[in-house]
Amino acid sequence: MLFTPEFIREVEEDPIMGLSNACQLVRSKLDEYLHNTEWTDIEHELLWEAASFMALIIDHHNIAIDIALPEPTSDIGLNCGALQQFIKTVESEVAGHATLLKINAYTTRYESMLSSSFAYEFSQGDLERVQSLLNELRIQISALEQLEESHRQRLLKRLEKLQSELHKRVSDLDRFWGLVGDAGVVMGKLGTDAKPIVDRIREIAQISWNTQSRAEDLPSNSPNPMLETTDDSL
Repeated sequence: MLFTPEFIREVEEDPIMGLSNACQLVRSKLDEYLHNTEWTDIEHELLWEAASFMALIIDHHNIAIDIALPEPTSDIGLNCGALQQFIKTVESEVAGHATLLKINAYTTRYESMLSSSFAYEFSQGDLERVQSLLNELRIQISALEQLEESHRQRLLKRLEKLQSELHKRVSDLDRFWGLVGDAGVVMGKLGTDAKPIVDRIREIAQISWNTQSRAEDLPSNSPNPMLETTDDSL
């Protein structure tokens, strides 16, 4: 028997790669036989066994290879030539499928690795709200003439960078928490005039905390003592 039970089990688990391996095995076996102008009975039997097995796998697994097993004739030479061409066609077709299979395997593997890596994930609603708040902050800071030009530009660049890096999944929330410090500085310089800016930063900080507490498996609506202290001072 050309194909061992172990080989057949492997083909059942992965029919595309199994067909590819079967084609390689047949070529390897044929290379062991030295024929000149005529095919031998051994080669004839080998080709029929291999081609029949491949046709069965293609049909059983509904593999999209449009080829039929050759009809047998009384001429060994014609049979072997047709069977060899059948196997070559299968190998060529399977090569494209095998490449696609490898690409899919790589994609699945890396998707699994990325999804298992730790990250903070905003809800879609929170993500959109943060984007909206950042836009409002940029408008308000741009119009805030009481603030020094250099300080205003630093804040605007920081907001622009934060927006450009804002995604549904982020590896850390450091830049969001940095806004709390910025709010304190603006509050110290402008007093109550800074309230619209401080209010929006406070809301962003609250969304960040909700996202962080959810990722760390804290109970829903867990308060952040540090944030509450900051709120009292703003």
